[in-house]
Amino acid sequence: MKAKEKLPTARSNLKTIATLLPYLLEFKGRVIIALSLLILAKLANVSVPLVLKEIVDALDSSRAELVLPVFLLLGYGALRLSSTLFGELRDAIFAKVTQRAIRRVANRVFLHLHSLSLRFHLERQTGGVSRDIERGTRGISFLMNFMLFNILPTLLEIGLVMIILISQYDIWIAIITFTTLISYIALTLIVTEWRMIFRRTMNTMDSKANTQAIDSLLNYETVKYFGNENWEAQRYDIHLQSWEKAAIRNQVSLATLNAGQSGIIAIGMTLLMFFAADKVIEGSMTLGDLVLINAVMLQLYMPLHFLGFVYREIKHALADMEQMFLLLNENREIQDKPDAQVLEIKNASVRFDHVNFSYEPNRQILFDISFDIPAGQNIAVVGHSGSGKSTLARLLFRFYDVQSGSITIDQQDIRDVTQQSLRAALGIVPQDTVLFNDTICHNIAYGQPDATEQAVYSSADSAHIHDFIESLPKKYETIVGERGLKLSGGEKQRVAIARTILKNPAILIFDEATSALDSQSEKRIQTELKRIAQNCTTLTIAHRLSTIADADQILVMDQGRIVERGTHLKLLATGGIYTKMWELQQQENCNH
Repeated sequence: MKAKEKLPTARSNLKTIATLLPYLLEFKGRVIIALSLLILAKLANVSVPLVLKEIVDALDSSRAELVLPVFLLLGYGALRLSSTLFGELRDAIFAKVTQRAIRRVANRVFLHLHSLSLRFHLERQTGGVSRDIERGTRGISFLMNFMLFNILPTLLEIGLVMIILISQYDIWIAIITFTTLISYIALTLIVTEWRMIFRRTMNTMDSKANTQAIDSLLNYETVKYFGNENWEAQRYDIHLQSWEKAAIRNQVSLATLNAGQSGIIAIGMTLLMFFAADKVIEGSMTLGDLVLINAVMLQLYMPLHFLGFVYREIKHALADMEQMFLLLNENREIQDKPDAQVLEIKNASVRFDHVNFSYEPNRQILFDISFDIPAGQNIAVVGHSGSGKSTLARLLFRFYDVQSGSITIDQQDIRDVTQQSLRAALGIVPQDTVLFNDTICHNIAYGQPDATEQAVYSSADSAHIHDFIESLPKKYETIVGERGLKLSGGEKQRVAIARTILKNPAILIFDEATSALDSQSEKRIQTELKRIAQNCTTLTIAHRLSTIADADQILVMDQGRIVERGTHLKLLATGGIYTKMWELQQQENCNH
């Protein structure tokens, strides 16, 4: 089973690396220059021990008169400088490639997340997703830099060193070196694979802890209401405990690996020095040769020791990126058809034709819903909580597709037009208004980002919030806080109304738009909403029946079906569900 489990990981690793190739090919010139500088840096690096051998031999008093080898010393200095200089130039040239790749991938994931269905976003956990993206983009930087500039040059350097040793010295020196290298690499690969389970556990627990922390902080007031601070801390600590155990195992296994690597290098170096020293005593090798072998080995084992770290970190980076790229593999539930047309608005008439819908296969929400919203008319939908009223708005925005039946705008099925053009024609004032943690101006202008300041002020004035904003110390530059928590429910609702007014859509949806307002404000806003909706096709989802008494038609929903329809007076005359709801609300108003 283990062998089978590893195959998908290897495949996904190759797939992850392959996804970065287009970003490298975007800057072919820079990549070629960077790789050329890499080769020059390594050639200079390998040449240093060769020049050092010549310097030592030139200064060996047993062989000749001592003469200061000026050119050799200058060459030694130049090679040392070149090795570092070429490396720094390479990093500077390649920086744009890496940073552009990070930017492109992060933006691609961000855009893809916005293209996924509402179902995905209702089920996802924000904290975990944000941490996956953060770790994944960090992994891209590491992978691109270290794959190209540490593994490749180290392998190149190993190759050059082996050529020098085989061509100039006893074959046993090459055999000892090669055996040491293979032992080192084998130990690194085997132990690193074993250690990856700890890293994955750490990542999982880190994401879970972060998800729970963000969820708890977003619901700060609820935590305070119930005095559950310690309980929240305990839940958070459960994930941290698992993370701590995995982190300790990770660190202990790292220490074990480092000790094993150092042991292999020490044994290899000792054997080589014994062999070389013996050859010097025999006279078949010079003192310079001994220095060369020692310098070459030290020079080789330093990047090789680093290669162990790099390999581990690349595996970690791949694990970090794996989760981020899984987000890109999430299928879009709602997609434009290949031949989708732009929605053409003529009169903005809407039709629901025998619509059936369910969020889950075993729980149907809407049953055979049929109604028309003629151009310029206001159709109201009422019903008890859970009757399916708000689902109508979600379907009209095409957050979900209907299971059967159709929804058309000006006789165009909304599944046949682009989502962009569909949503551009629709405007909504939702029951639960959520604002961005930005200025009031930004939140109103979100309805039309390129709107002028005057248009924003005019929309705010129409929503009866301009005077309130002007009374604030920072006026329109006031920050509203996370999810708009610095504003009251009524103020948030007015901002949402102003935002929709600014968008100026052909079709308006009011989903209990004045539910957060007091009676006096509600009357003022209702008057304004009627003025805005005069030239629009409007769907009003309401709880308070007094707000929709003058609607062109009222639909009464119960358990996902339309059970009554007609004008306010006609429905009152029937003495059905609507009449009972009206009498109950009138009674409540009298009691207040």
